Amino acid sequence: MKRKKICVIGGGFGGISAAILLASKGHDVTIIDKRDKLGGRGYQYELNGFKFDGGPTVMTAPYIFDDLFKAAGKNREDYFTFVPLDPFYRIFHENGDYFDFLKNHEDVIKQIEKWNPSDSKRYNRFIKNTTEIFRLLHPYTDKPFHELKNMLKILPGVIQLGAYKGTHRYISSYFKDDFLRKVFSFHPLLIGGNPFQTPALFLLILQFEKQWGVHYATGGTGSVVDGLGRLFQDVGGNVMLNTEVTEILINNKAATGVRMTDGSVIKADIVISNSDVANTYRNLIPENLRKKYSNRKIDRYQYSSSLFVIYFGTKKRYTDSPLAHHNIIMCKNYKNLLKEIFDGSSLPDDLALYLHMPTITDSSIAPEGCESFYVLSLVPNLKADINWDEVSEAYKNKILQYLEDHYLPGLKENIIAEHFINPPHFSNTLNSHYGAAFSFRPNLLQSAYFRPHNRSEEFENLYFAGAGTHPGAGVPAVMSSGKIVAELIDPR
Repeated sequence: MKRKKICVIGGGFGGISAAILLASKGHDVTIIDKRDKLGGRGYQYELNGFKFDGGPTVMTAPYIFDDLFKAAGKNREDYFTFVPLDPFYRIFHENGDYFDFLKNHEDVIKQIEKWNPSDSKRYNRFIKNTTEIFRLLHPYTDKPFHELKNMLKILPGVIQLGAYKGTHRYISSYFKDDFLRKVFSFHPLLIGGNPFQTPALFLLILQFEKQWGVHYATGGTGSVVDGLGRLFQDVGGNVMLNTEVTEILINNKAATGVRMTDGSVIKADIVISNSDVANTYRNLIPENLRKKYSNRKIDRYQYSSSLFVIYFGTKKRYTDSPLAHHNIIMCKNYKNLLKEIFDGSSLPDDLALYLHMPTITDSSIAPEGCESFYVLSLVPNLKADINWDEVSEAYKNKILQYLEDHYLPGLKENIIAEHFINPPHFSNTLNSHYGAAFSFRPNLLQSAYFRPHNRSEEFENLYFAGAGTHPGAGVPAVMSSGKIVAELIDPR
C-alpha cells in the first residue's frame, strides 16, 4: 500500500493504538492533542508528589497490549509492567460487610455461600452461560460491524442465551440474594450503562476478567500511556501537543485534513478522530455538509452518565482499613439511585462510589508514608439541570465526609493533595457531548451495527476510534477500536 499521511485527532487509547499500528506499517502518522500530554481519559495528574490516574484504572485483557507491541516489533514488558490483582474488586454492602470478587472459581463460590448458600449452587450454570455469551461475541470485539448481516448472524444466539435481557434481570434468574444481584450485575457501570437497562451481552466483560484477570500497571495507568507514547515515537510517529483541532476539512464528501485553533492547516490523506464521535460530527464538521448525522440526530442519542471524581492524597497510610485496591461501595436504594443518575434531572441524595487505593499495590505513586486515592461517583450528564459551579464544592465535601465516617477515619485533616473533576470537565476539556463520560449508552440499539461505525458512513477517508464507536467504552474495547481502524485503512 502506498504511504499515507494520516492525522489522528486525540491521543487517547484508541487514537494511540491506531497510530502505532499504522506508523509501524510505514505511514506518516501525526497525533494532535489539545492537552500537554497524551492519554485522553487516561491522563495522569501529578500533585504534591502524588500521581493520580485521571480515568481508567481497571486493566483487563493484557493480551491486547501484548499484541499491539508485537505488531510493532517490540515487547510490552520493555515499556511497562502489569501486576495481577486479587481480589479484582471488594464490593461493600451498605452495612459494611463485603464480597471479594476473586480470580479462583472455588473461592468465589465460598464468597457466595457467605451471603446465600442456595445461590452458590447456581453459580456454575451462570458461569457456563456467560461463557457462551463470551464465545458468541468475543470474535466481533476487534472486527468492524459495518454490515447488518453481521448483526443478524449473532441475533439467534443472543436470543437463545437471553443476552438481550437487562443485565440485572438476567442475573436475577441465577441469584436470589439482593446484594449478590448487585455484585454480579455492576459491570455495565464500567462502560457507562445502567445494569437495569444494559443488555446482558455486556457480561462479556465479566468473562474478560475471569479469563485474563484484572491488572494494575506499575506507576499507574499513566505509565501505560507513557509506554504507548514512547512506542509510537519509536516506530516513527509524530506528536503535536497543546494543539486543538477545530475543523475537519471536507472536499467532495471526503476528509482532506484538519484546521487548528490558530488557523493553520495540516493536509492529510486520512483523518482518524479519537475525539468523541458526537463532538466530531457536531463541532468539527459543518452541519450543512452532514446528512446522516444531523445535530438533531446526534442530540437524540441516549448518552451515558457523567462522573464526579476526587483525587486525594493523605499524609498517613490507611493500611488498617478494610479497603482493597479496587473498592465498590453500594447503597441500599441502588435501583432508584441509578434511575436518578441515568434518567433524572437533578443530583441524587444517595451515594454509590468506586474507591481506588493504588498505594496498596504500588507505593511509588505517593510520597513515603502517604496514601493515594481516587473516588468516583456516577452523576447525571449535562442534560440534567444541575449548576456544577454551585454544587461541586458541597458535593465533594459530602463524598469525603462519607468516606471519613465509614472507611477513612480522620480523612479530611490528613489530606495534603486534592483535585476534582466534574461533568463540565468532560465537556470542556475532553470534548464529550453532554459531558457523557462514556459517550453513547451501551443499549442494544446503540451497540455493534447500530453504533456509529469505525469508518464514517458519510465521508471518505474519515475513521473513528474511541468509546463512541464499535466496540464501545472501556480500555480493551477502545484499544480494539484502534486496531479495527488500522486494519480498515491498511489490512496488510
